[in-house]
Amino acid sequence: MDELHFQNIETIKARQWELLRKQLEYIADKSPYYKRLLKENSLQLEDFQKPEDLKKLPLTTKEDLQLNNSEFISVPEEDIIDFVTTSGTLGSPVNFALNEADLERLAENEYRSFSIAGIKKTDKVQITTTLDRRFMAGMAYFLGLRKLGAGIIRTGSGLPQLQWESIERFKPNYLVAVPSFLLKMIQYARENNIDYKKSSVKAVICIGEPLRDQYFQLNALGSKITGLWNIELFSTYASTEMSTAFTECPYHTGNHILSELIYTEILDEDGNQVKPGEIGELVVSPLGTQTMPLLRFATGDMLTYYEGKCECGRNTPRLGPVVGRKQQKMKLKGTSLYPQHIIEVLNAFGKIKSFVIEARKDGLGNDVVSIKVPDSFKETDELKEYFKSQLHVTPRIENLPVKEIEMLKYPKASRKPQIFRDLR
Repeated sequence: MDELHFQNIETIKARQWELLRKQLEYIADKSPYYKRLLKENSLQLEDFQKPEDLKKLPLTTKEDLQLNNSEFISVPEEDIIDFVTTSGTLGSPVNFALNEADLERLAENEYRSFSIAGIKKTDKVQITTTLDRRFMAGMAYFLGLRKLGAGIIRTGSGLPQLQWESIERFKPNYLVAVPSFLLKMIQYARENNIDYKKSSVKAVICIGEPLRDQYFQLNALGSKITGLWNIELFSTYASTEMSTAFTECPYHTGNHILSELIYTEILDEDGNQVKPGEIGELVVSPLGTQTMPLLRFATGDMLTYYEGKCECGRNTPRLGPVVGRKQQKMKLKGTSLYPQHIIEVLNAFGKIKSFVIEARKDGLGNDVVSIKVPDSFKETDELKEYFKSQLHVTPRIENLPVKEIEMLKYPKASRKPQIFRDLR
């Protein structure tokens, strides 16, 4: 256990600053965008002598990355090997690129992440997410498992029949999957007399949707899955821009930060670090990236963090679940909400198989939230009362044919389900 996250916190912080300082030197020398940003803010490398000095540098936003995309390229174009795009959750996808060193780093990141969850060389893992469509994550999972030496079954996204046929054929003991897709797999198994409870699958590395609450307990979605299928669920959280994943260990008390690969800040609206347990925006500085290095990148994701030694022995801080995007914050009759709060209530209510949440502005500029539910759903009054008891406010409930809801949820070219549609 000689990895950095098992060392004492002083050693971890000192080593992280060394790596961050090295990344600053690389970026100041190679990145056209940050060269300009440093000059515009009258900053030089000598101005960064300790981690707190990083605050002198303005945050980099998704808009900056989109509007000045080519200016972030910090290597010769002929060195670029892989071109990907972000998922475009809040707008148009953004171009991103990786050279050989970045791909090796990506493999190292996922190797460490899978290792934190307990996956070993002797395990077999079925990847139920896309490896194409310019999606970094699917490739990252493959590279990390390859470095780990584990067996890999690349089924890709969707197609429950293929997933179960592959499970029967190759006997994987882990899946990589979006949690809500597991419910579709269970439904398919039940409808086709597949004894899924006796399958080889023992655990799932879950992506794209929160599984736990702030107290580390499984949320409604996680509880629903494990109530139907006795498997262990591991949460992992990442994004293209971060080039790094945060993954749970078997003690399930937050997603571990890989301190050798990323420097994190969690900031309030005034740009100050929040205290453990408080919600703020995650701001990241990936370490060791070369092609499109980012400093103080504002992810837009709102979450909290926890300090103190984990039962697994790691001393690094751990991230809590994402409660929503900064831009997605809604004010409904004086109550502040994020989409995840509404999703939690709907999942806990447990009687709606498919839904989409929409936010709009009314004529007076107030937020209006509506939930599209299947036209076969008749317990509208009961749902409204449940919302009132849980959130003290009631969104609009609108009935639509299931086919229309699915079209809203899975727009063309989308790599992830779009459960929340922000039309404000």
